[in-house]
Amino acid sequence: MSNDIRIKKGLSIKLKGAAENIVIKAPVSPTICIKPTDFHSVTPKMVVKEGDRVTAGDEIFFSKYMDSIRFVSPVSGIVQEIKRGAKRKILEVVVKPDSKNTFKTSKLKDLDAYSSDELKSILLFSGCWPFIKQRPYDVIADPNQSPKSIFISTFSTAPLAVDYQIALTGQESDFQVGVDVLNKLTEGSVHLGVQSETNSFFNEVKNVEIHKVSGVHPAGNVGIQIHHIDPINAGQRVWVVNPEDVAILGRFFQTGKFDAQRTIAVAGSGVVKPAYVKTIIGATIASLLQPEDIENAPKHRFINGDVLSGETVSVSNYIGFYNNTISVIPEGNHYRMFGWLPFVNNNIHSMSRTSLSWLLGKREFEATTNLNGEDRALVVTGEMERVLPMDILPMQLLKECMAGNIEKMENLGIYEVAPEDFGLVDYVSTSKIEAQAIIRESLDLLLKEVG
Repeated sequence: MSNDIRIKKGLSIKLKGAAENIVIKAPVSPTICIKPTDFHSVTPKMVVKEGDRVTAGDEIFFSKYMDSIRFVSPVSGIVQEIKRGAKRKILEVVVKPDSKNTFKTSKLKDLDAYSSDELKSILLFSGCWPFIKQRPYDVIADPNQSPKSIFISTFSTAPLAVDYQIALTGQESDFQVGVDVLNKLTEGSVHLGVQSETNSFFNEVKNVEIHKVSGVHPAGNVGIQIHHIDPINAGQRVWVVNPEDVAILGRFFQTGKFDAQRTIAVAGSGVVKPAYVKTIIGATIASLLQPEDIENAPKHRFINGDVLSGETVSVSNYIGFYNNTISVIPEGNHYRMFGWLPFVNNNIHSMSRTSLSWLLGKREFEATTNLNGEDRALVVTGEMERVLPMDILPMQLLKECMAGNIEKMENLGIYEVAPEDFGLVDYVSTSKIEAQAIIRESLDLLLKEVG
């Protein structure tokens, strides 16, 4: 089978404000936050309490229903606050860093000396295991199971998304060691999706199957690559890891330290100087911004992630555990007079050619958050299929998800998808239904009923 994959269905959206190819170091964040809500289906059980002192790598909480999965502090300092919501649900664990970041250090042998089970135990104990997620369900991988393969997508085609080649500059050796670790966790292959016709160090990585992928968004989504390379059948598991998290795994096995560096693409037309910012997982979003960006914050929408599948946050919030992008776009709080007329505003991106902007070539657009209407009781046949390059029927799948019909969901391919794969469906859908939310709720139902 050819290792070259071309994705034809989909849609690439070029937005203004892409991060420039420079990396700057952010100032020390005044607080660091670990949010249990970042880890879907995890119910946290606290190990620390407010006022406790921790070092980087110390356990903060563990999963109630799988206590071997531990979550650790990215920095050393004092546990400042444990924020709770309704029914005392833990929402945030806030740590105030000290002036000198000290690490908990593990003594490790050479990688070849460990068996797969021993590596799993080390990853679980160190707090590195949450970086490994699984399909189906898009949750933290179950350490009691073995994957048939492991996937790493080294590029993202989402609007304003991070360029991992820039984010991983100087971490090439860490990435290779991380790949070697993952190789010992599966009897199958580690698959590396790289962008076709792009020269990067990813093409030189050893002990992987390299797949050159080209085409429009969502070609960079790991779920799309799994579908075209090693599809998931009933009862099978595939693990996925983000590229920078692979480097964190590799760095741990070289230093024995949980060194949670994160390079964030701060991008969008709402940012004065879009750039890459090096910081720590869980840092405040405000610590990544320029003073002008914070001053203009009320006019803009801040998104933890990309504009298609990210989460709306405020500047006082924190970087998500898995996020490498902060997108900032203008709020769409204005009414467009006669907005349905094609010649009123040519700065509007349109897939269906309802704006004359399609005549202007592949130029960049300044997107806003304006939805231009609410939910509509109609479905345009073939609209969703144009942007989802999978051998499934998205409209029929969503209908069965809304009906809660587990058997038909399984037959229609629910195990192969994750919410992010339906980001474009949300964007182009005339009915304006929240497809990603529907898929997430359905995966939760399957996780509970089928496991």
